[in-house]
Amino acid sequence: MDLIVRPTPELNGEIGALSSKNYTTRYLLVAALAEGTSTVYYPAHSEDSDAMRRCIQELGAVLEEDEEKIVITGFGGRPRDVKELNVGNAGAVLRFLMAIASLCPDVTFVNSYPDSLGKRPHSDLIVALEGMGVQIEHQDGKLPIRIKGGKPEGGQISVSGEVSSQYLSALLFLTPLLEEDSEITVLGDLKSKVVIGQTLEVLEQAGIQIDASSDYSRFRVPGRQAYQAKNYTVQGDYPGSAAILAAAAVTKSDVKVHRLMEKSKQGERAIVDVLQMMDVPLKHQDGTVHVTGNGRLRPVEFDGDAATDAVLAMVAAAVFADGTSRFYNVENLRYKECDRITDYLNELKKAGAKVEEGRSEIIVHGRPGGLEGGATINAHFDHRVIMALTVVGLRCKEPLLIKDAHHVAKSYPQFFDHLQALGASVEWVK
Repeated sequence: MDLIVRPTPELNGEIGALSSKNYTTRYLLVAALAEGTSTVYYPAHSEDSDAMRRCIQELGAVLEEDEEKIVITGFGGRPRDVKELNVGNAGAVLRFLMAIASLCPDVTFVNSYPDSLGKRPHSDLIVALEGMGVQIEHQDGKLPIRIKGGKPEGGQISVSGEVSSQYLSALLFLTPLLEEDSEITVLGDLKSKVVIGQTLEVLEQAGIQIDASSDYSRFRVPGRQAYQAKNYTVQGDYPGSAAILAAAAVTKSDVKVHRLMEKSKQGERAIVDVLQMMDVPLKHQDGTVHVTGNGRLRPVEFDGDAATDAVLAMVAAAVFADGTSRFYNVENLRYKECDRITDYLNELKKAGAKVEEGRSEIIVHGRPGGLEGGATINAHFDHRVIMALTVVGLRCKEPLLIKDAHHVAKSYPQFFDHLQALGASVEWVK
């Protein structure tokens, strides 16, 4: 479905942050890998987390769910033999489960999103798993991917961190279950290190011991470990909330977003710091971010690697800053659901933004008076692009039409409901 975003000068109200997608998928996985029954409270409901739910059930986990929690009886380190798994458009879920599926004799991951996930590379993880004795058939590193495993071997393991940290996370979930002790060496410059911190946090909560070097370049993982059944509570999601906070920043607003922990390990928490650097009036205390925006923003320079999933929202705010902003060290944005640099900036230009790109940077020449708008936007089936372009549409003089905006459900199905509750003029069209 398509969506029209009309000029919206003011936003007012308060909402509870969506539950974290990253933590939900990780908690679901460690619960499935445990012997016994675990409970995940306040799980996220999105296409990604639904993909993890579906796949761990197919691998043998038993799930019971109500409005506030999911109770999971795990399959331990012995997933059920399955012939086929479909993760939809969920890249992290695919990569985590490619590692776990190597414990199965023969699994094929199908390609149901050829124009999105089907284009994304997974070669670095494939190379690492092949080095562990797993046979893999693939299409130049892309889906469909057939994994012939059964008994992957630990020991000395190398994996590139140049494209994504998800490959490393996948190995960290797998190696504790192997017979051998493992030492994982990360090759190159590891992207999104902060997300590895989240993976290690969840593994520790699940009773797994891993010795990580301070720079995350080496990991010693004892084998023959067992995941423990535990209770987990999912915190509020900064990546999704980034667009809501950016929307409040670029309008005249009085907006509160609850359930955002001040000391969260989510790198996207940096959206609060960046908006403060841009002179947006806000307070963050007792788990609530309170923005009283006036639409006036200063330009900023920011290293985006630590907050990958919030960069597009930051750029959307910078579109209206009084000066030139620069977001650097963001090349890994090119390997997401779409090329989040070239594709996103091309759509921003359609709306009237003045933006430039480098291989690993985004430069934004702010237009504090707003943009012309009046354009039809291709969001490239990417939930983060959809949310960021919606922020921009609030400050356009003419409406924006965002094609296929329903793909926002990949991470934040209630995004437009929440914006409407705050007063945004957004409307679905057929």
